[in-house]
Amino acid sequence: MQWFIVPVVLITVLYFIIAYNRLVKTSNMLKEAWSGIDVQLKRRSDLIPSLVETVRGYSKHEQSLLIEITQKRATAMQAQGTREKGLAENALTDGLKNLFALAEAYPDLKASKNFLTLQEELVQVEDQIQLARRYYNGAVRMLNNRVESFPSNIIAKITGFSRAEFFTLELATERQAPEISWEEK
Repeated sequence: MQWFIVPVVLITVLYFIIAYNRLVKTSNMLKEAWSGIDVQLKRRSDLIPSLVETVRGYSKHEQSLLIEITQKRATAMQAQGTREKGLAENALTDGLKNLFALAEAYPDLKASKNFLTLQEELVQVEDQIQLARRYYNGAVRMLNNRVESFPSNIIAKITGFSRAEFFTLELATERQAPEISWEEK
């Protein structure tokens, strides 16, 4: 009967090692994915001062919006963690959407080569943010599956691995669908 115990223990230890290494690998993939998001958010953040200065030159009356965007940028840069970063970046996105809406009221600004260049750069950066976000959320899904699935959930609990949060972010270049009202006037 003892000959049966040795293979069972060996298989259990081997499984533990394999499952633990998978959790480590997935966790490292998640960190790498977050790094990609962080780089793209920094690139976006670096564009904002130039965008604000360009708009400032054309719209002397909109200083409160420009100050608000600058403050939201500072808050987003200081945010820590997935949830806090997501909330701060979404607030900044709302400010950028307002800034682009403002450009509609200033035809000279809208036609400005500098503004158009900055707007195009922002579109490119936001495309990269979206790709990085998809990769990150895929890594989150993989880690969460491993942390929640039996029997790897036991190893995750023993070794301190836990679920990760998905990262959601609105993009300033996304257009909202217009609201349609069927009410009679």
